[in-house]
Amino acid sequence: MSNSADSPHRPPRPRLRPVRFLTLIVFALAGLLFWLSFDTARGTNLRSDDSMLRLSDLIQERSHKNGDQDDRNATLRAEVDALARRDNGTSKAEEAKVKALEKNAGTKPLKGSGVTVTLTDAPPNATAKIPGVPQPQPNDLVIHQQDLQAVVNALWHGGAKGIRVMDQRLISTSAVRCVGNTLILQGRVYSPPYKVTAVGDREALTNALTASPAIQNYLQYVNAYGLGWKVDQHEAVTLPGYSGTVDLHYAQPVKP
Repeated sequence: MSNSADSPHRPPRPRLRPVRFLTLIVFALAGLLFWLSFDTARGTNLRSDDSMLRLSDLIQERSHKNGDQDDRNATLRAEVDALARRDNGTSKAEEAKVKALEKNAGTKPLKGSGVTVTLTDAPPNATAKIPGVPQPQPNDLVIHQQDLQAVVNALWHGGAKGIRVMDQRLISTSAVRCVGNTLILQGRVYSPPYKVTAVGDREALTNALTASPAIQNYLQYVNAYGLGWKVDQHEAVTLPGYSGTVDLHYAQPVKP
């Protein structure tokens, strides 16, 4: 370090005033906004942005993981049930009551006659198939949440003993929800075509589908724009038991 007496005199640096500092920040933010606007105006495809693709991949990955967890839960539940039945000291009447409760809860497989309803989006370039009907809007060509709910509700009304949507069994806490043209059911994501299978009296189930006002409205779009609708009958079909988790903490029966 040199001697201060030999060093030339240096004037002190001017202090940066707070007002000038804030002004610099404002100009910097304004420059960033202008750059982002310019980048977007150049033709950035917001619908196919890499971040959106990564989000879609993440949703699909999480859906597969949830499916794997459901399978593991089913295996563990079967092991727990086997251990519970081993010398548990319950009477035959109590065992019969437990089996009846499991059947009503939808946790056990169910076999019987039934029907399968398949709903499919219309082709993206579909046009009106009936004279005098206006040309379709994009929302007219896809399956909506209310369409799936109408099928499920009609099948329950027709006396269905159990219902499967895609590969999952419905229980009392199941909710059929759609986001865009995808179905989200119990933590898993599905794309059309959508299949809804019910076990019960085939004639009663079919009549309930035909009598549903919501389904009659959907069939108008089937005829007008080519949405998919198919009903198959089965002499024997097996529904899987519900294998997911149950968030219900307690329940109370509804008084008649």
